[in-house]
Amino acid sequence: MSKFIVVEGLEGAGKTTAQELIKAILTKQNIEFVTTREPGGTPLAEKMRDIVKSETDEILTPEAELLLMYASRIQLIENVIKPALDSGKWVLGDRHDMSSLAYQGGGRQLDQNLIMPIRNAVLKGFEPDLTILMDLDPKIGLARAAARGSLDRIEREQIEFFERTRAVYLSLADQNPKVVVIDASKDIDNVQTQITDKLTAWLTINL
Repeated sequence: MSKFIVVEGLEGAGKTTAQELIKAILTKQNIEFVTTREPGGTPLAEKMRDIVKSETDEILTPEAELLLMYASRIQLIENVIKPALDSGKWVLGDRHDMSSLAYQGGGRQLDQNLIMPIRNAVLKGFEPDLTILMDLDPKIGLARAAARGSLDRIEREQIEFFERTRAVYLSLADQNPKVVVIDASKDIDNVQTQITDKLTAWLTINL
C-alpha cells in the first residue's frame, strides 16, 4: 500500500540532506515515489509560496499567512499527493501540516480556535503515515541557513519566533506516534544513521 512520508524541521536542520537519504533508501527498496514541497508543489501553490516567502511593501498578516498555507496545502493534496497515492506511488514531502501548527501556531502565536477549524475543514483527517522531524537548536539552524545565502521573509524572524516554533514541534511529536525525532545537532554520519535506523525499522513493519 502506498505511503505518505514527510520531513519536517526548522531552517538549517538538514531537511534536504535527509530527503536525499530517504530517496536512496526507498529506491533501494524498489519503491516508486514522487516528491513534493510546502508551500508549493503545484503551479497555483507555488504562486502562494512566493507570497508567503517574499518581502513586499504590504505586510502579510499572520491570519492571511495561515490561510495561504492551507490554500496551497489543499491544492497540493488534491492535485498531486492523493492522485499519486491512489496510483500506488509513495509520496515524500518537504513539510506538511505540522509546519503550520508549529510556525503559525507556535511562531506566530495564532489561537488554536482559529487554526483547528480551518485545519479540520481543509484536511478532513488526511495526514502523513510517517513524519521525520529534524530537531535542532534554532540558533544553529539559522546560522546554517544564513551561510547558504540570503534569508527569506520567514527566515528573518527573531530567534524567539523559532524557539516557540521548535517547542510546538517537539510537543506535537510527543503526542503523535507517527512522528520520529532525529537529533540534527549531531555530525552528518550520526544523523544519517539515525534516519536510516528509524526509517528501516518503520519500513520493516509497513512494507
